[in-house]
Amino acid sequence: MNNNYVVATIKEWNISQYEQQKKKLPGTWHLISTPEQLTIEQLRKINPRYVFFPHWSWIVSEEILNEFECVCFHMTDLPFGRGGSPLQNLIQRGYKETQLTALKMNKQLDAGDIYLKHPLNLSGSAADIFLKAAQLTFIMIKQIVTSEPAASPQQGQVVEFKRRTPAQSEIPKNLTIEQIYNHIRMLDAESYPKAFIDYGDFRIEFKNASINEQQTLTAQIILSPKKQIEK
Repeated sequence: MNNNYVVATIKEWNISQYEQQKKKLPGTWHLISTPEQLTIEQLRKINPRYVFFPHWSWIVSEEILNEFECVCFHMTDLPFGRGGSPLQNLIQRGYKETQLTALKMNKQLDAGDIYLKHPLNLSGSAADIFLKAAQLTFIMIKQIVTSEPAASPQQGQVVEFKRRTPAQSEIPKNLTIEQIYNHIRMLDAESYPKAFIDYGDFRIEFKNASINEQQTLTAQIILSPKKQIEK
């Protein structure tokens, strides 16, 4: 029986969960955290039963997809929400709950067969949500490793999301207090472009937002010269 497994991820919250969970999971585990490490030669040496991709920013070659069973995780109830920036697209649309979907990877983005889904709450900052998703991901990884479920084709209407650009982090005008709060929190995570407004020669970025029952919003700001940002 093949009990070798690979986790390929680039985000600290997933790497931290991997380090915490690998000794509790059955089998022998290997971490890949750079695109240079993800080669067909390296995977052949490991010969994994599954290659799990909790968060990966590069195209995985068809050679790897064809030779190994690759599993990724998407923060929507697929086929609803295929595409980029799922968390931000969900919050911007007013969703408070979603499904974390584990699916078999193929050459078409987010279109593979589904292994399983679990509910995921969308409260808190993006960093909070990514941490919850990372914890849930490894629960799902254990389920897949121990039960090896068959993957089933996606069912339902396909709805595609567009990947957001850094320019879209600017806080739009004429939003409600709650919409401003959501805009700030959905971008508040490591390596994500913070919500901002431009004021004269300065850029004001926002993080650690909170909102109370009186609809008063508080947040930390970072004030930087726009010239410095443009460099």
